[in-house]
Amino acid sequence: MVATSLKETGDVFNSPPDLVPSPPTLAAYSDAVFGDSAVLQGIWSSTIITIPTLLLTLALAVPAAYGLARFSLRINGIVMLLMLAAQMLPTISLALPMFAIFSDYGLVDTYAGLIIANTSLALPFAVVMLRPYMLAIPQDLMDAGLLDGCTGFRAFVKIGLPLVQPGLVMVATLTFVMTWGEFVFGLTLATSDAIQPITVVLNRFVAQFGTQWTNLMAVSTIIAIPIVVIFVLLQRYVVAGISEGGIKD
Repeated sequence: MVATSLKETGDVFNSPPDLVPSPPTLAAYSDAVFGDSAVLQGIWSSTIITIPTLLLTLALAVPAAYGLARFSLRINGIVMLLMLAAQMLPTISLALPMFAIFSDYGLVDTYAGLIIANTSLALPFAVVMLRPYMLAIPQDLMDAGLLDGCTGFRAFVKIGLPLVQPGLVMVATLTFVMTWGEFVFGLTLATSDAIQPITVVLNRFVAQFGTQWTNLMAVSTIIAIPIVVIFVLLQRYVVAGISEGGIKD
């Protein structure tokens, strides 16, 4: 992808392909990224959608996972089953009903609508992944906090949350990746160029009569940079979070 983005248009079809562009050129980046206002707007839209979705997902998933872990209710099993089932639904099967519902509330072609839609997709995953961490919080520590004068909420914030930090980082990272790369909601719920995320804008480089390969790969590289940087910086937390969450009861 990076090599193709640095090639001249005619060099893309060389056989055998050149793994290292000679000479490399930044023409595709100048043209398709910094010279295209739609791409810059798409990156900005994706940022506006992704960050609130991440924060809202964590704000809802943390108390939900804690409640499912700490309170033995008869509906806990049913709730977890429904959340697991929600992960199996194709995104396109959710997008069309959402479009109909959002139309009634004026949420189509708004950032708020896309944030709600992406949160609905990420939330079940986040709750399922966080619940094992909440189960592993020692009840003795929580009780000690209550004896020291903390309220239940304060004990959870001061004692419980620091213990589940690897899980929070893992869920936050994967939620960011899911939302940043989401395409279907952006295509169906955003009808104007000003709202569409970068994944939808990227699709414009694939035309009916040809694909602008160098431009396509240049924009794809820009899209991939935040994901690569996040995983490089947080990979040990993500791997540890998935491993620990998978073996806890």
